[in-house]
Amino acid sequence: MSEEVLNNLQKINNRIQQACINSQRSANSVKLLLATKTVPAERIKIALNAGYTLIAENKVQELKEKYDALKAVPHENHFIGHLQTNKIKDILKYDVTCIQSMDRLELAEKLHQRLLAENKQLDVLIQVNTSGEESKFGIAPEGAMQLVEQVSRLSTLHIKGLMTIGLLSAETAKVRQCFRLLTSLQQQIIASAIPRVAMGELSMGMSGDLETAIEEGATIVRVGTAVFGQRPTPDGYYWNESMEVR
Repeated sequence: MSEEVLNNLQKINNRIQQACINSQRSANSVKLLLATKTVPAERIKIALNAGYTLIAENKVQELKEKYDALKAVPHENHFIGHLQTNKIKDILKYDVTCIQSMDRLELAEKLHQRLLAENKQLDVLIQVNTSGEESKFGIAPEGAMQLVEQVSRLSTLHIKGLMTIGLLSAETAKVRQCFRLLTSLQQQIIASAIPRVAMGELSMGMSGDLETAIEEGATIVRVGTAVFGQRPTPDGYYWNESMEVR
């Protein structure tokens, strides 16, 4: 089992490095985030012990279930799933350093209030729905600037960039449009010079399209299946709003 995961990690690392070379980018300008949804803690530990220490969950329940098993191994945990406001208290228990799926003001305000109460601060990425699919979470592109401005006023939240899921499609040109749109929004926000807003991170691209994402400026690529193997549930379960329990 460990050999398979390590081999897969090397393959992904090679893909990232080659994509950076092709894009004339530094290899260390792109971080590999391991999407660990449905992956058992023992399997995750193989990657952590190999030095791949940036991981992320989609469900608060999975954060909770794996926390004790992983806490002794140094790593950084992001949250990349749709966050319900009634789960805010829970998510802050499990050492999450960044919520990449900040997509609405209500969530930001409630998170801010909880962070104030606990005297904590948190990094966030603004999630944008670049594909226009109703099944996807994320602020609409035309609302991204306003949401960034609103969240920037909340002192406990530190905006570090943008995130998108993009179109899950084999048509590279259509997928590229999503990534290109996110980069365009990033540049517009940078030009607006909003106080307390950093735009250094673009989290986009997954196992099947990471090369395209890197070509379009990704600084974080989120990879799960290409490292840990196929999941027992399809990706749609994690990204589709209709499947979420509110």
